[in-house]
Amino acid sequence: MSDLSSGLPFLKGHGTQNDFVIVPDPDGLLDLGPAAVAAVCDRRAGVGGDGLLRVVRSAADPAAAAMADEAEWFMDYRNSDGSIAEMCGNGVRVFARYLVHAGLAKPGPLAVATRAGVRRVHVAADAADGTPGEVTVDMGTARLPGPDGIEVAVGGHRWPALNVNMGNPHAVAFVEDLAQAGNLYDAPATSPAGVYPEGVNVEFVVDRGPRHVAMRVHERGSGETRSCGTGACAVAVAAIRRDGADPAVTGEAVAYTVDLPGGRLVIEEFPDGRVAMTGPAVIVAAGTLDPALLG
Repeated sequence: MSDLSSGLPFLKGHGTQNDFVIVPDPDGLLDLGPAAVAAVCDRRAGVGGDGLLRVVRSAADPAAAAMADEAEWFMDYRNSDGSIAEMCGNGVRVFARYLVHAGLAKPGPLAVATRAGVRRVHVAADAADGTPGEVTVDMGTARLPGPDGIEVAVGGHRWPALNVNMGNPHAVAFVEDLAQAGNLYDAPATSPAGVYPEGVNVEFVVDRGPRHVAMRVHERGSGETRSCGTGACAVAVAAIRRDGADPAVTGEAVAYTVDLPGGRLVIEEFPDGRVAMTGPAVIVAAGTLDPALLG
């Protein structure tokens, strides 16, 4: 365990307003339990964030050691309630932005280890006016494991949903009005019972135009967030299937624009099944956590 008597350095970043506390721990010396993570992510009594990104060398963490030859750095992602998540698309972009910001990587291609596997990332060079370049993440391939007949419900509304797995589970429902999803503080009900034993991210989607949709999301362990990268990918994949544009069938890549409360992402799916996500990622603050906050 690292000595925290002088506090713990941290940074704050966001991708389309999906915000994260970034904790550098290159040698894997920190033991941040769920209570400490939840305290840091608390928006009134802590720093505040949709999640926490611990930055550790893959070789220094048992969860990522097997990926160390492919990716030097491991994104240990925790939801705001302290629970562990397999993957976070916006988090990967912010994680990559931090690596460049800290001089641990250069703009261009790099690899990031996650619990859902290695993600290939490309960080564009900053613009002439200093605006950070956008970050593209190869999110891997989507799986549509079924079963048929999944539904999500909020209040008196109920909709069919498509089960899309992007390294983490998503239930995607197309609705008439995003307001129908309610406040999304609590997890929407899903059926049949037991279909998501470890919880699920639920996306509500409306059309904005040709190959252009908007969404809201309830992220398991975090509630409604301003953005969800894996959720945007799941939404695009669901819309592509609904619209009969599956690249594996047509042989042509297809891109959808996805509007989220916190901004805009572009999701592209290729004939080989790969899904790429492009969007902004910025670092907005740095400081030191009071040891008392970590218990």
